[in-house]
Amino acid sequence: MSGEMKKIGTHDGNFHCDEALACFLLKNHVEEYKDAEIIRTRKDEILDKCDIVVDVGGVFDPAKKRYDHHQKSFQESLSSLRPEFGSKYKIRLSSAGLIYVFYGEEILRDLLKKNGHVLKPDSLKMIYKMVYEKFIEEIDAIDNGWPMFPGESQYTINTHLSSRVGNFNQNWKPKKDENYNSFNSFCKAMELVGAEFTDKVLYYFESWLPARTIVEAALEDRFNVHPSGSIIILGQFCPWKQHLSLLEVEQGIEGSIKFVVSTDKEDDHRCMAVPVNPESFICRKFLHKDWRGIRDSELAGISGIPEAKFVHQTGFIGGAATQEAALQMAIQSLAGEYTD
Repeated sequence: MSGEMKKIGTHDGNFHCDEALACFLLKNHVEEYKDAEIIRTRKDEILDKCDIVVDVGGVFDPAKKRYDHHQKSFQESLSSLRPEFGSKYKIRLSSAGLIYVFYGEEILRDLLKKNGHVLKPDSLKMIYKMVYEKFIEEIDAIDNGWPMFPGESQYTINTHLSSRVGNFNQNWKPKKDENYNSFNSFCKAMELVGAEFTDKVLYYFESWLPARTIVEAALEDRFNVHPSGSIIILGQFCPWKQHLSLLEVEQGIEGSIKFVVSTDKEDDHRCMAVPVNPESFICRKFLHKDWRGIRDSELAGISGIPEAKFVHQTGFIGGAATQEAALQMAIQSLAGEYTD
């Protein structure tokens, strides 16, 4: 097929989030399929002439560029195909997940390069995992009907993107709308998922990744903040929960940090309880039970901290006029057994 336009094959009829994303990623961020034509069909004789096939055909064979996941024999996950990323990714892959598994690093490098960024190898691995966990995994799970429960949630809903893509499929009508063009709708779905994927990747590179340095520095200084080493002060506010969780594991101090103090602006400081995991509402330790739901002068009187402003009724966060006051809120709460 040298010299000819490349062809990406996928199924016709109603479409889903996974193949819309798979086609977008291939067409826009994989050099081999740049500007490729998308062929929507279920006819094997046509699919066999495509350069790559996703979500149809009943074959998973990377050597032949066939990436279907519907056949009974297919049970692959990110962990089974890329064990270097750990054993926790057990959700069966969709066509989007398969393309991400085999082309993800190239896709991320290309997307970021087009936005003026360069990824270092260590950063690439971190962003690869986060984009999978916070974007691709949800699509894999929903497409495969994977349950979130029982027990701990096995994945998180971060976008509701699968439902929104489904809305591009024509609603049922007694008579088919003569102006309806399913390929145009599929292209709109590709644009939607592509824009969301791009925003997610840029967020993790431009905002989330730089925050790691701030959290890392706070961890290094924790024993200067309090002898217990259980409280950290962020140099500036940043998205800290995921980084703290990852860094604790890397440093072998899981569960050590109970409170995080940060500054929103000069007279607005926060004391935040650390959740048991980044998505949980249950904290390792909550703020003092006698302070919850109380504000201003009443709170100052009960706590003995004049600059204390408020404590949320659940005890997961409090505010103060000074950093020292926010720190004192953490220290006093640390001294009691306030886990409820």
